[in-house]
This record gives sequence, structure tokens and C-alpha cells, in this order.
Amino acid sequence: MDIRLGDTVRMRKPHPCGSYEWTVTRTGADIKMKCLGCGRIVMLERPVFEKRLKKITARLEETENGEESEDR
Repeated sequence: MDIRLGDTVRMRKPHPCGSYEWTVTRTGADIKMKCLGCGRIVMLERPVFEKRLKKITARLEETENGEESEDR
């Protein structure tokens, strides 16, 4: 699965604050995410993250001139 920094993802179950949306802040063997509802930061092992992931809702991509833009 191709997860990148800055991606906004929707998880299968809600966070206790009620939000399903998270922003990816670190990738690697572990995935670090920030809840868009309350700001809580959580780290999950990649296999656990991929199992709980429902879909990628927004992707932060770089344009040709090196600037970042959000693609929905």
C-alpha cells in the first residue's frame, strides 16, 4: 500500500472523539497519525494500520515546480 506523508485517511472504526479522519505524519515500519477531530497522535504498526484503513480520502502531492498541493 502506498501511504505518503500528509495523506488524509479514513479508518474503519471511529476514534473515541468521534472522528474517522486522520493525517499521516510519519511512515516506515510504523505509521504515525494525527486525529483531525481532537489532535491526538497515535502510532500503529504498518500491518495493523493497513488492516484498519478504509480508504485514502486526500493525498498531498508535489507539483512539477516542487510545491505541494492537496489532491482530493
